[in-house]
Amino acid sequence: MSWLGIVIVIIGIWLALKVVGVFFKLAMWALVLVGLYWFLAPHLGLPWPF
Repeated sequence: MSWLGIVIVIIGIWLALKVVGVFFKLAMWALVLVGLYWFLAPHLGLPWPF
């Protein structure tokens, strides 16, 4: 494998980890928002779909 191939593989792995990190952060924020709605909906008189 040439040096260029090694560099491209390393950059690809780094970018894949960045994308996974962004999706993980989005999933965590979604979980926080659902949790807040779960606890606040009964007190505010909002409907709960479950």
